[in-house]
Amino acid sequence: MSLACRKFNGHNDRPWLVWLHGLLGCGDEWLPLVNLCAQHPSLVIDLPGHGDSTDVRVKDLLEMSCLLSETLAEQQISKYWLIGYSLGGRIAMHHACYGDNQGLCGLLVEGGNPGLFSQQERNNRLERDRNWAGRFRSQPIEQVLSDWYQQPVFSDLLPAQRQRLIKVRHRNNGNGVADMLENTSLGRQPWLVPVLQQLALPFVYLCGENDKKFQQLAKRCALPLQTIPHVGHNAHRADTAAFAAVVNHFLSLFNV
Repeated sequence: MSLACRKFNGHNDRPWLVWLHGLLGCGDEWLPLVNLCAQHPSLVIDLPGHGDSTDVRVKDLLEMSCLLSETLAEQQISKYWLIGYSLGGRIAMHHACYGDNQGLCGLLVEGGNPGLFSQQERNNRLERDRNWAGRFRSQPIEQVLSDWYQQPVFSDLLPAQRQRLIKVRHRNNGNGVADMLENTSLGRQPWLVPVLQQLALPFVYLCGENDKKFQQLAKRCALPLQTIPHVGHNAHRADTAAFAAVVNHFLSLFNV
């Protein structure tokens, strides 16, 4: 089994950029970035329960990491960078720490949470995610999304931006989203910080200037923070050109 994915710029003889979207997203949301990073070959992936991987399920982050490895092997990709947003960033970090990371050249994480320190925090988060999952399974998805994008992490969104996101993402399958939300919950994720700090890999933690929560998190966990000016949590969507410039510059530091 492997994930639905698409290749771009495969003629370029460089390590691949493997793009991992967030919850409710799909691989295609990265296409503007792929075009701005066209000197690199890119693989955009639809995560389980999303896009053309709607019928794929994983039971936890470890199984997700194995599925990522199987997908890369099937696509004959042996050298790659992981670029992940939010849930995709958590998957990327977990894969780097605990997956089969042979061939992984480096890590670019946008607004991904490296974990919760205490078991009580994890239990609380898992309960919260189960509640959201129950809503995604049982209620009209537009109604759930309307509340989802009122969460504090999305507070920088203007009403029109919020409505655009709801319009784009109401096509999601509620059951698929619910399963992924529950099975890869932050409440089930290990505390990755000590392992991340020991990684002998290039690593940058990208965060919107207005995303105060994740900036503080990165500083508290001593992650290699770089901010994108004038944007919030979803920096790559809010200012694609600025995000691409940071990605290209970071890769150039390693002769990629």
